[in-house]
Amino acid sequence: MNAAPLRFVLDPVGAELEAALKCEADVFLDTYGNTADEMDREYGPYLGATGFMTVLDENDEAVAMARIIEPGPAGLKTLNDTAREPWGVDGLRSARSAGVDVDKTWDIATIAVRPGSGRGGLCAAALYHGIVTAAFANGVEYVVMIMDSGARRLLSALGLQTQVLPATSTGEYLGSQRSTPLWANLHRMFERQRQADPDAYRLIYQGIGLDGIALPTDWRRRS
Repeated sequence: MNAAPLRFVLDPVGAELEAALKCEADVFLDTYGNTADEMDREYGPYLGATGFMTVLDENDEAVAMARIIEPGPAGLKTLNDTAREPWGVDGLRSARSAGVDVDKTWDIATIAVRPGSGRGGLCAAALYHGIVTAAFANGVEYVVMIMDSGARRLLSALGLQTQVLPATSTGEYLGSQRSTPLWANLHRMFERQRQADPDAYRLIYQGIGLDGIALPTDWRRRS
């Protein structure tokens, strides 16, 4: 056999959370130049409504992670940040005009996959599988995000089509030169994927092919 099995952790704590945050910090610094202080300023106000998921290797080091923000007192970061330049848009109003039920929405705040491991594609697929599986297990039907154009192309290549938030467009955001505020209804997204790309549907939605990654048996998030 090749590499030792990886392990997917929903709601990591302690050393597992530290590993996930280190992965996020390393990838976002290398890719977008985001410093630790900048990450704290940007995401600190949402910590009370923040959850994490991560893929750990055989040494318990994180090779991939995602940060999600649930509806809470601070709101959803994506919908708040569309008020910034270059958009100047009321994100909550924009989302509602698209039919998004904000109370049943997760903000996919960050996704980070370490390069160079040779397992990046598998780990990214595991994160996407984890996001949708956990979302449905927790009554979530929509996602919003501000996504770099390169990452969005990867989603589209997997048959995962996202929609641009009304009145927004592609612009500079937190070190990314081309980012776009997006939304998606998860049920419709995966039904389209099932029809357009059944192989990707089996991998991402059903988790068939995520061999070598130990997945949770309970996808309900800790409150």
